[in-house]
Amino acid sequence: MPMIDVYAPTGTFDDKHALAQELAQAIMRWEKVPAIPFFLDNTAAFVHELDPDSLSTAGGSAGVRVNVTTNAGALDREQQLGLVKEFTALVAKAAGDPTLEERTWVALTEAVPGGWGIAGHAYTNEEIVQHVRELLGKA
Repeated sequence: MPMIDVYAPTGTFDDKHALAQELAQAIMRWEKVPAIPFFLDNTAAFVHELDPDSLSTAGGSAGVRVNVTTNAGALDREQQLGLVKEFTALVAKAAGDPTLEERTWVALTEAVPGGWGIAGHAYTNEEIVQHVRELLGKA
């Protein structure tokens, strides 16, 4: 159940909710998880607006940072490449600024086993897989 955090200057996006939903749906496709409530309700994106004067590159421009946390091993190299490319395009499209693709950074991180807390339980990867199998009647 990935968590996505988007950090951008205030006013970058007209429809933050739509962007958050598109990003959450995209990562579910890249992770190839079933569209069941366990994933639909726990794959989330958050758009954080920052004062424009609170961020800058060394050259003085502003960009967008997207932090993505998944469970360990959720994405192979092909999935990483595709996800970063799609997220970058979605951010630029939502901003209405194609040049933002050049200033969008996507950082992929993995939670340690047991580092996912959902409904009061810290899941390991194996526990997530087992739980989903049970939900799908494949246990």
